[in-house]
Amino acid sequence: HVQLVESGGGSVQAGGSLRLSCATSGYIIRNRCMAWFRQAPGKEREGVAWSDLLGQTHYVDSVKGRFTISRDNANNMVYLQMDVLKPEDTAMYYCAGEGGSDAVLGDCGFGRWGQGTQVTVS
Repeated sequence: HVQLVESGGGSVQAGGSLRLSCATSGYIIRNRCMAWFRQAPGKEREGVAWSDLLGQTHYVDSVKGRFTISRDNANNMVYLQMDVLKPEDTAMYYCAGEGGSDAVLGDCGFGRWGQGTQVTVS
């Protein structure tokens, strides 16, 4: 069955960096949109960064220039490099794969989700 498993979250001070990883099994990411979402307590889920079918990357304005999404299609891995972290980046971060319409970013519909990894910035 399909699994997306995030790792790499943790607690850091403002200005620090973290690299999130998403390992998939039973799910080939090549030629699929992949994304990172986040949800802070009391707030709606937000699409942070996504990689579309053309391999182009997109970011929400609040993270542009600080976050970088990348993918390793050969190993079915997706990454989110987060630099210059701010307290407002504190949230649960979720890896998402194309396949459904739980959430839509651009032309990509996402319906495969990981369990999330917590990022706390103080």
